[in-house]
Amino acid sequence: MTGTFPFFCTFVVAVLLPRSVTMTMTNPSPADRVGQFLAYLAADRGYSPRTVECYEADLRSFEAFFHRLEGVPDWSAVDADIVRGWVAHRMDSGLSARSMRRSLSALRSFFRYLLRLEVVTGDPVSLVPNPKIGKTLPSFVKETEMDRLLDGITYPDSFEGSRDRLILLTFYSTGVRVSELVGLDVADVSLSSGDLKVTGKRNKQRIIPFGRELRDEMEHYLLLRARCCGRESGPLFVDAQGMRLTVAQVRRQVRFYLSQVTSLTKRTPHVLRHTFATVMLNNGADLTAVKELLGHESLATTEIYTHTSFAELRKEYEKAHPRGGNGKKE
Repeated sequence: MTGTFPFFCTFVVAVLLPRSVTMTMTNPSPADRVGQFLAYLAADRGYSPRTVECYEADLRSFEAFFHRLEGVPDWSAVDADIVRGWVAHRMDSGLSARSMRRSLSALRSFFRYLLRLEVVTGDPVSLVPNPKIGKTLPSFVKETEMDRLLDGITYPDSFEGSRDRLILLTFYSTGVRVSELVGLDVADVSLSSGDLKVTGKRNKQRIIPFGRELRDEMEHYLLLRARCCGRESGPLFVDAQGMRLTVAQVRRQVRFYLSQVTSLTKRTPHVLRHTFATVMLNNGADLTAVKELLGHESLATTEIYTHTSFAELRKEYEKAHPRGGNGKKE
């Protein structure tokens, strides 16, 4: 798992665990294998704090589950039946198959770690198959709706209004993740070359080019930001007090503005990322180039957008062609 949140994080265990449990990864006790593993992910593997939190949520959930069972004192006593029971318990509680697969992936990684330490003699998770998931196409905003979003609605005549429109334009123009956007600093923006230096999952950096519209908006915003905050460096997207915006604040603003132009149920920054990828492919961009722009490790992850594009193409074909529907023309 990685940091942008790349990966959706399920916090079903929030009701079971105190918040202080996250402190174990900074100074884990010798008996706390999960804490040691989390420290290893952060220090040796370079995983982002949010990714480590996701691993912790999944592993503590499983740990709490087997500790409630009789005859299972520690990790070495865990077998495949216990893992299957945990999977059934979580999915009965409403967890999606996709999220369950990610939880199992975290557990597999942990057991491989325990095997290397010779704490366990086998990996019971390897005997448990991933639950099957149906193919779902990413939601995206139509180009006409994006035009209305950026050109057809009125933004407040203020620093916040200019900032919010720039945030929406940045998502649409670059396809960055919300965690990447809030992590941007002023130094990551090059107006002269028209590109962003983005730090993505596992602290991997990539350069994303952008066009004249975003460059002009960015230049205008930076002037307003300097007057508002009294400094030209530091976090790129800030509030009126100069503090870096949080993921929650950005999500809230994106939802507010998207609700004015689209009826989509999902109105999140990630939908704008989907929209960027879809519009790029619809307008002839190379799949490999889109993969690099999005920061995907695998081309297979990017290919889902080709299905989205084809689905829209088929819909338009069936609507426009006299014999393109289910039957012949009457």
